[in-house]
Amino acid sequence: MLKETLLQLLIVLLPVFLVLVWYDRPERSKYVPFFIGMSCAVTMLLCMHFSIVFPESGLRYDLRHVPLIIGSLYGGFPAAVILSITYIAVRLAQMREPFEFILFAAFLAVVLPLIFSRIRSFGRGNRSKRLRITYWISCFVLVFMLISVSSHIDFTDGSSLSSAVVKIFVFGSIFFFSTAAGVHFIELGFDRVQLQTQLKDVSQQYRQETRRLQQFIDSTPLAVLFFDDRGTITHANDYIRDMLKIEGTEEFIGKRFSDLRHLLGGQINIDSIERVLNGEDRISEMIQSEGKVYFAETRSVKGPGRQSASNGVLFIGHDVSELQRLKEEVDRMERLSLVGQMAASITHEIRNPMAVIRGFLQLLGERSPSEQQTYFRIVMEELDRANGIINDFLSLAQNRIVQKEYGSLNEILQEVLPLIWADANMRGQIVELRMCEQVEKLELNSKEIKQLILNLARNGMEAMDDKGLLRIETLDLADTVQLRIIDNGVGIPEEKRERLFEPFFTTKTNGTGLGLSLCLSIIERHNGKIQVESLVGEGTTIIVSFCKPEKA
Repeated sequence: MLKETLLQLLIVLLPVFLVLVWYDRPERSKYVPFFIGMSCAVTMLLCMHFSIVFPESGLRYDLRHVPLIIGSLYGGFPAAVILSITYIAVRLAQMREPFEFILFAAFLAVVLPLIFSRIRSFGRGNRSKRLRITYWISCFVLVFMLISVSSHIDFTDGSSLSSAVVKIFVFGSIFFFSTAAGVHFIELGFDRVQLQTQLKDVSQQYRQETRRLQQFIDSTPLAVLFFDDRGTITHANDYIRDMLKIEGTEEFIGKRFSDLRHLLGGQINIDSIERVLNGEDRISEMIQSEGKVYFAETRSVKGPGRQSASNGVLFIGHDVSELQRLKEEVDRMERLSLVGQMAASITHEIRNPMAVIRGFLQLLGERSPSEQQTYFRIVMEELDRANGIINDFLSLAQNRIVQKEYGSLNEILQEVLPLIWADANMRGQIVELRMCEQVEKLELNSKEIKQLILNLARNGMEAMDDKGLLRIETLDLADTVQLRIIDNGVGIPEEKRERLFEPFFTTKTNGTGLGLSLCLSIIERHNGKIQVESLVGEGTTIIVSFCKPEKA
């Protein structure tokens, strides 16, 4: 009797263990109802085949209702229909007495509709709700099973009655245990797979966020270096590799910063990293390297909490060269504004007295002896030169809207070329002209462009000695029209090229430092750009680029 009961228990729990073994991956979740339904159908047939028959009463004892309940609830409507048909067909073949048919009909009328009505709510419920539904249905099934057992008990025989009560208690306990165990273990399997799914989702999200963070660090226009708490380099982004001119990371990843002083010393302050490793929280500084300016911050990397120990060092470098250039440009504009204010204040105060002085000098010169005429001419030339300086002040300070008309740069250049040739002949120099045949017309103010060309040409001639060659070119490019003025003079050192367009800065002995500033203001009013290329001892090339109207 005990062996048969254990066999029934093992058979009824067989589909539960099969589900736990088979349902180990989330991608199999859509096949779970079919698998549970089929395994419960096989289990139900095995339970009914290996039923225990009591010889004294002819009572059949098995746990066929456990797979019927579990398979119907977890397998859904298709599994419930298959299990019900299978159960009805086999049970009808086993029944012999009229009372069994009546009880079976009542079972079909009460229990099966109850199971079908709870399938949808069972599938949508949580674990506790599923257990309540299972216990509720089990109670109804147990009532019909007890009625069936009581029909075979002889209540007049005391020993038979006590034995039957024991059997009913054992049978009910095993039925409830097996039903509850089956649902419990299946729910554990579901929870396990759900945890796997959640863990997989969290891991995937973590990898995605890590990948996004990695891509952000690598693509950000900041130089980023990570060091662990021992000063070993653990990560470097693409920007810092480009800044250090290193193709790969194998040269410094995994090495201590102190061992790479020759590599990091120019752009990164090694002492700052060491100070942060020794306990300082953060250090901010400006670093200049290879003509660029970097704002660098070295700070300690700590875990959550203010009192956490340091986990390493983070270095961040931001290229602020453009900001520095803009600051210098603002400073230059402020100086230009100051020049404008000065020019506006002195123009009326100086020009009128100078005009009176020049008039009286001219009158005195006409009445003076011929041997003194040279002195008066020199004084008037110097007055004219002073007046020219004042005019340069005014031109530099004016912030007016110039009247522009469509014109050809070649035509304007042809108009001023005789003046350039005459100046070159007086110096014994040669002017070579190379103009592009077809140059797109631009919006130009011819007077200002003539002044620009004359200033740049005379600067080039003044930079050359006798027999020097000045070449003037025009080029029609895709987006711009270029004017190039090339001399073979002494050239300009790099430290002076950076200050060429500052007011009052000059490389000439008798220069005022206003010529190139005036040229720059003209170019800016024409939405152009100017570039200086020079080699000391070989010459200088001035490139003026005018943006074409359709590209502006």
